[in-house]
Amino acid sequence: MSLLVVGLSHRSAPVSVLERASLSTDAKAKLLHDTLAAEPAAEAAVLATCNRIELYADVDKFHAGVAELSTLLAQHSGVALEELTPYLYVHYEDRAVHHLFSVACGLDSMVVGEGQILGQIKDALALGQDLHTAGRLINDLFQQALRVGKRAHSETGIDRAGQSLVTFGLEQLAVRTTVTEWAAGKRALVIGAGSMSSLAAATLARVGVAEIVVANRTAERAERLAEILVASGTGVRASALPMAEVADELARVDVVVSCTGATGLVLTADDVLAAVAGGELEALPVPRPKIPAPHTPARSAAPAPDAEVVARLAAAAQTHGRLADAGAARTITSPAEADGCPVGPDGRSALTGVDANSLELHGTWADQGEAAAQRQPRRTARTQAQPTAVRLALLDLAMPRDIDGAVHRIPGVRLVDIESLAEASADAPMAADVDAVRTIVAQEVAAFGAAQRAAHITPTVVALRAMAAEVVAMEVARLDGRVPDLDERQRAEVTQTVRRVVDKLLHAPTVRVKQLASEPGGAGYAEALRELFDLDPQTVASVSRADAADPMNDDDPGRAS
Repeated sequence: MSLLVVGLSHRSAPVSVLERASLSTDAKAKLLHDTLAAEPAAEAAVLATCNRIELYADVDKFHAGVAELSTLLAQHSGVALEELTPYLYVHYEDRAVHHLFSVACGLDSMVVGEGQILGQIKDALALGQDLHTAGRLINDLFQQALRVGKRAHSETGIDRAGQSLVTFGLEQLAVRTTVTEWAAGKRALVIGAGSMSSLAAATLARVGVAEIVVANRTAERAERLAEILVASGTGVRASALPMAEVADELARVDVVVSCTGATGLVLTADDVLAAVAGGELEALPVPRPKIPAPHTPARSAAPAPDAEVVARLAAAAQTHGRLADAGAARTITSPAEADGCPVGPDGRSALTGVDANSLELHGTWADQGEAAAQRQPRRTARTQAQPTAVRLALLDLAMPRDIDGAVHRIPGVRLVDIESLAEASADAPMAADVDAVRTIVAQEVAAFGAAQRAAHITPTVVALRAMAAEVVAMEVARLDGRVPDLDERQRAEVTQTVRRVVDKLLHAPTVRVKQLASEPGGAGYAEALRELFDLDPQTVASVSRADAADPMNDDDPGRAS
């Protein structure tokens, strides 16, 4: 076994990198095909979720395999290799097995103990099987990972240590009350109809929301999910909505959960602002960050701002009573503060008589305010209770994100996304059952390694027994020529006796060599057996190919589902 995994996850990379490195379904397929086309890899699978991308492969060369898999990940994720490399981790052989088993048990999840990863591992295996990139090793590994994950959830209380991202996200939205009390009577919008969105819709129905509206780019899938929700027996009302009407629907719902495969934003800050403000944008003040006044003399040498930028600022101020920069809208309605900004409190009149340098100074003030806001702990900004009543609760489970992160600055809006979930879960208490799961993982890794090493010697043992059977057949044929008068009963008795002798002679060494081969460093025993009995390497290889091609030797994938 030469199993290699190269990947990145929420533990090794910031969310901004994970967003850019996400893989679409087509990109996964292309990545797998290109991995097999690469010289070091014989089979491969890719596990890509909202917070991890991992490429598993059976390689014949470690260093060449690491270089090739890293390069392929960079090419297909769209992130330059030199930028991606600092966030990559590498596991090899038993360490790679330990990593996947830990992932399957939820030990490496953002929310420890969550069980949704099992479905994602199953999907990764199914994709490898469909594309014929999953061979014997990958099939055995992923099927065993699924069984180990199920064992961890059935034999321990790991479920008490955490839950799905959906449930955890709803808990973060509910803040000081239970999810059931918080959800009662609410109207929810679910954007997307994939596995995560479907789980979100089912969870919302279970916790007691009154109505769910499903929006998806494929209308049929949205309608189908709505029908399932209605038939679920929870009593929830459900209907489908065209994606084009999502922005209008925001004003009529209390909760939004979004998880799509879109590469851009599904909900912008302006969409959310318009929904909570009821169309009166200038009536909704957004708190201005308090920052030190810029040092004016240092700005005197700065070049004049682009005329187009100035014109855009002026147009925004005259239309909405606000200044826009860096894609985020800021309403200017509060009294001016001595914070160094030259633009007055009234956005409409603020630009009157203001020169270009002052406008640029405002841009600096706004940019510094943006940076100051981003430097604040996300948990404080996004996951703690806001002083104003929450008009719209948003849960963004997509990677890359569906909802503009700037909406958390809008009063009456509460946003929980992957990044804030990671921060909140970092402080979550670890259940005592986690140690029990770690013990299970260690046991299963040892058992898997032993089984793989034992399987490695099986073709050699089979070839040895085939050679012995051939020797018996030749000697019986020679006996027929020398003693032609033997009747059928006598000939059968002689043949059986010779076979029993050969079997007894081979039994002890073949059993022992399997035991030795299952131990670490036991791979050399197969080669020793081939040398001692002068076995033809081509014969051993043909046994291996036949064994791998025999569907009766494969585990039933359905058992691991």
